[in-house]
Amino acid sequence: MIDYIVILTQRWFSFGSQGWLIFLYSLHLTVVFLIFCHLLRRRREATSAWFWLLLTWLVPILGAILYLMFGITRIPAKIWRKAPARAPRKGDRYRPDTAEAQLPLAYWQALDHAGIAEPVHPWAGDLNHALNRILPDLPLLGGNRIEPLVTGDEAFPRMLAAIRSARHHIHFQSFIVVSDSVGRMFMNALAEKARAGVRVRFLYDRFGSTPAVLRRFFSKYENIPNFQIADWSLANPLKQQVQFNLRNHRKTLVVDGEKAFMGGINLAEDHVTCRNRPPIRDYHFELHGPVVLELQYTFLQDWYCMTDEDPEVLMQSAHFPKAREAGRTQARVINSGPTHPSETGIDTVFALITAARRQLLIVTPYFVPTSDILRAIRLAALRGVDTRLVVPAVSNHFFAGWAGRALYEELMQAGVRIYERRPPFIHAKALVVDDTAALVGTTNLDVRSLRVNYETNLVVFGAPFIDDLKRIVLEDLASSDEIQLEVWRKRPRRRRVIENFWNLFAPQL
Repeated sequence: MIDYIVILTQRWFSFGSQGWLIFLYSLHLTVVFLIFCHLLRRRREATSAWFWLLLTWLVPILGAILYLMFGITRIPAKIWRKAPARAPRKGDRYRPDTAEAQLPLAYWQALDHAGIAEPVHPWAGDLNHALNRILPDLPLLGGNRIEPLVTGDEAFPRMLAAIRSARHHIHFQSFIVVSDSVGRMFMNALAEKARAGVRVRFLYDRFGSTPAVLRRFFSKYENIPNFQIADWSLANPLKQQVQFNLRNHRKTLVVDGEKAFMGGINLAEDHVTCRNRPPIRDYHFELHGPVVLELQYTFLQDWYCMTDEDPEVLMQSAHFPKAREAGRTQARVINSGPTHPSETGIDTVFALITAARRQLLIVTPYFVPTSDILRAIRLAALRGVDTRLVVPAVSNHFFAGWAGRALYEELMQAGVRIYERRPPFIHAKALVVDDTAALVGTTNLDVRSLRVNYETNLVVFGAPFIDDLKRIVLEDLASSDEIQLEVWRKRPRRRRVIENFWNLFAPQL
């Protein structure tokens, strides 16, 4: 075979410059064919597949490089797994049936007395049954207390107090860390606890925190005893990793396995009132109860993926204290990303939207959803559900704002009421269904969050929490301007062209 290739190459080059052209054209065809074969290895959106084929064909070499960097979203699942077949129930000691299930034994034993919850409302029970099938290893857990915190003005003091109260360990993960006063305040607080003997593990996304990385912000804390810092990045040619497109969008803080925080707030000054400037509007949540153990487990899986720290150390019983009831709220963690079951995020959002019977409230900073979620929202309004969508009037990513506006008219024609919240920018993510269920966390209603990013959300059942969350969403509705269909139809034609142009790139945004 090698001799054949050598002979063929010699013949190509014997034709002089024409031979070079034939060789390069043949190489280009081979690359396009290989990418085509790779695209066929798993089913993906046809528009996305054709986009990459067209780019590879029209832009030789560069198109192939871009596909390797941004078009491949599957990576080996470097995690241990639970065994979902025997989830613990009240009074039933868990006994792992397989060797694979032995590793998270401390996790299961911590949940021995927590029990698996079932929603009281009939349709909520049907929804939960569907979620059991989608995420069999992430059960609905009762006995939680979850408190909404709006903006960093409310969230940061609570988070810092939790850090300062830590006795054994602190596990912290953030998508964006800025080397400003907020970033320094948190890193200094973590360093202080580490020096006091508390084990601190801190994980940040390298892409989201690029400016801080370039300023060598994290290097100042690298040699502190008990303080481990790791960055999330799957773009390392030395390890044969070229997935520049995969980012960890989670924001989680777990203290002693007993208290946790999660939501949409990053570590940056923009999230607090500063120099008479209002903070970014965002939702974060303080959690107590069994669901904290799920967030702990998620963090440790991510940490292991990046650090290779001994799993026996990470899954020690001290990280999973026995779960105790802290309230009446039922919650289940929804993890999504390339190494999680396919379409988990999309399936969860779709299930919640289609479950709505009376009212559907949606808050998202970026509205560029998949076609099936867009259709589910339209159909909810068409069947008479009071459907309201809150988005920012001014987006911090202008292309996402324009792309989302291209969808307004078809939604309003179906009866969806769209509100643009006045500044400051709203970065919150929430979905409230019939005062009965809610989805909160890190996922935006855009293709990147739904299909590419690593995300963590909560599906929550329970009147106290739902009532508090709905009150906050209604406050944002009151600070928004409703878009009127007849007025929207009269917008200038050039705006329509810009909206439709950016919407062409929606599958890649």
